Amino acid sequence: MKYTVKVNKVRKNEGNLRGFATVVFGESFKVTNIAILENSEGNLFVSMPRYRSSEVDEKNNYIYKDICNPITREFRTELYDAILDGYKNAGNENREVTKEANELEMPSFAVKVTPYEREGNNIKGLARIYLDDSFVINNVSVIQGKNDVFVAMPSYKTKQTDKDGKAVYQDICFPITKEFRERLYREIVETYKEEKAKAVDSAHPIKKDEFMQVSDKEEGLPIR
Repeated sequence: MKYTVKVNKVRKNEGNLRGFATVVFGESFKVTNIAILENSEGNLFVSMPRYRSSEVDEKNNYIYKDICNPITREFRTELYDAILDGYKNAGNENREVTKEANELEMPSFAVKVTPYEREGNNIKGLARIYLDDSFVINNVSVIQGKNDVFVAMPSYKTKQTDKDGKAVYQDICFPITKEFRERLYREIVETYKEEKAKAVDSAHPIKKDEFMQVSDKEEGLPIR
């Protein structure tokens, strides 16, 4: 799978944060807010964007989960190495690293959608997107609109407000071409409707899948 990594360094006084990376898959899908962190021993590591789930650990602390992440160990190693190499070779400037592949620029994808109903909530389903069986995006929402459902990508609340004083949300990962967006969103909506029809036909209640939690909206960047 072809992808491009862009690294932006930050100032040293930003705690253990050393930079951010953006990855574009097949010139069609962008993932932002990937953090490059430094541990207490001075080693760099990559942290994918995360959200606070409704689950808690044995100490009653909230559990944080990746919004998106590599699926296989091989691709995780390859991608994280590319991100860290981009950071180390960037100097004081931003840097881009492109990994070429003998494949079509637009990545192949598959989706899994879980419909559910919850009173007072316009989210009607949650989806996962799998890119080339190598990278997964969680917490993609299927939302009830005025006339039909539509797709909303994972986002976070910024510190900005619109002209009406409402908080502005920024997508963390999203399609960047019209063609890929239309193909992807159409597949998600069609799969949602198929899965909902199956649930109705089987007379089973539609419940939220435990592995798909609706993320809490946090101010600023996704929680690290």
